[in-house]
Amino acid sequence: MWTHWIDALSEKTKLIRYDERGTGLSDWIAEDISFAAMIADLESVVDAAGLDRFTLLGVSQSCAVSVAYAVRHPERVSGLILYGGFVKGWRKRSDSHEVATHEAMTALIREGWGQNNPVFRHLFTAMFIPGADEVQMDWFDEFQRISVLPSNAGRLHEAFGEIDVSDVLSQVTIPTLVLHARKDMVVPFQCGREFATGIPGARFVDLDSANHILLANEPAFERFVREVTRFVAETA
Repeated sequence: MWTHWIDALSEKTKLIRYDERGTGLSDWIAEDISFAAMIADLESVVDAAGLDRFTLLGVSQSCAVSVAYAVRHPERVSGLILYGGFVKGWRKRSDSHEVATHEAMTALIREGWGQNNPVFRHLFTAMFIPGADEVQMDWFDEFQRISVLPSNAGRLHEAFGEIDVSDVLSQVTIPTLVLHARKDMVVPFQCGREFATGIPGARFVDLDSANHILLANEPAFERFVREVTRFVAETA
C-alpha cells in the first residue's frame, strides 16, 4: 500500500519519513498525544536529521502539522505539499452528523481494533481504499492491527478531531501545493479546498479518485507524482 509512494518520492530526491508517536516503530508509550506534541516531534526529526532547507510533505492529519511547522520555521521549508488533509478536525468542523459518526468510530476503534477478527478494522479499510482489491484490503486490515494499540488509535482519532490551524493559514509565506482526492471518504474534498483558499498563492490539484491512500495502478497517483515532482524541482 505504501511501497509505490516511497519508491516514487525517493526516486529523484532523498526521502525522510517517520512514524507518528504511539504508532509503528516510534515509542508506543506516549503520555502526550496532542497536536502540540506532533509539531514538536516534527521539529525533533528535522533537527536530528540535520536538515537545513527542505520540501515538507504532509499527508492527512500531518498536513496541519506541516502548516504549523512551516509558519514557525519558514526559513527551513522551501516548499509545502499537502495531500488529503484538513484545516479543522472532525470535531472542530461542527457538523453534527460528522461528529456523531466519528464518535461511533472512536468506540469501534477502542473495542474492535485489536481483535484477530478484522471486521471492525475493515470498516476503516473500506473508507481509506475503496478501490483496492481483496489482497490489498486484507493487508491493510492486518496493518492497522499490528501498527498501533487500540488505546493509542482511539486517542489519536480524538486528537485529530481537535486540530484547527485555520488561524495561521494566512501566515504561510512559502510556495504551497495542495492535492486532494475528489471522492475521498476519509477527509471531505472541501477540507482540501480550505487549505488552498486560505494559504496565499497556494495551487490546488483535484485528483480523480475515491482512495485516501492513492493506489499504484490508478491515474490519480500518476498525476500526484507528476505534480509533486514538478513542484519540488521548481521550489528546490
